[in-house]
Amino acid sequence: MYSEEFNVRFYETDALAHVSNTVLVGWFETGREPLFKLFTPELDLQNWPLILASYKVDFLEQIYYGQKVQVKTYISRIGTSSFDVYQELWQKQKKCATGTTTLVHFDFQTKKAVAINEKIRAILLENGYPE
Repeated sequence: MYSEEFNVRFYETDALAHVSNTVLVGWFETGREPLFKLFTPELDLQNWPLILASYKVDFLEQIYYGQKVQVKTYISRIGTSSFDVYQELWQKQKKCATGTTTLVHFDFQTKKAVAINEKIRAILLENGYPE
């Protein structure tokens, strides 16, 4: 599991006094940064090896300004060239949202999916969601 903690910033709140639903997608992406570094340690945008195929977010509880949030990131599925990232967002010991993102190891030159190598596959497996 990977874990990131954030301070909720004032501008991330909306007129209903809780965090806007659009903010969570950005927090989840930031929580995936360690996974990005597996594929490109320098985060080289000129040689980016991943594409986002889909994502889904489920909102379970409201999230508020003034309390830190934690994003927990797991791997829930690994295919030949794609994998699913399952994430949870926690605030004050409550699970407030979950998200699942499908990422594909991709070669932009050939515009084709590329198999995930065994070294990266092993690290992804180490970070699987506990059953």
